[in-house]
Amino acid sequence: MTRITLVQGDITRQSVDAIVNAANSSLLGGGGVDGAIHRRGGPAILEECRKLRAGHYGKGLPTGQAVATTAGDLDARWVIHTVGPVHSTGEDRSELLASCYRESLRRADELGARTVAFPAVSTGIYGWPLDDGARIAVATVQEADTAVEEVRFVLFDERAYDAFARQLP
Repeated sequence: MTRITLVQGDITRQSVDAIVNAANSSLLGGGGVDGAIHRRGGPAILEECRKLRAGHYGKGLPTGQAVATTAGDLDARWVIHTVGPVHSTGEDRSELLASCYRESLRRADELGARTVAFPAVSTGIYGWPLDDGARIAVATVQEADTAVEEVRFVLFDERAYDAFARQLP
């Protein structure tokens, strides 16, 4: 059974096997969590992302999928990059958001990761409502068939922390 823990803080400061990056489809860095991971992790992450782009992901990583790179200078072995969906009031994209968590855990299992730190995928600039994003994230991790021992949701502020805390028993 996977243990879920919550931390309010900076995901780039976590000591875990894998840190999940809420990436954009280009895999070349951006703002928010993505920019912070690339800045703190250093050029090795970007170099591997460029290789992924030059290969199979030339048109970008599809929404809901996940790929792994080195963690560079982070206190982790890997960064798992996943592209969350942009929230839409006209289309239910919940399954795509759940897929980000499932696919990241699948990739973590392939790597042998036992501890994984997740941000609140899609709840920033992609506009996903925080309470719903927390509900989907926690439910998906609770239902996942994974060897990951600890999933740590690392939440930037008290509001996000509280939203995730409300989803736990």
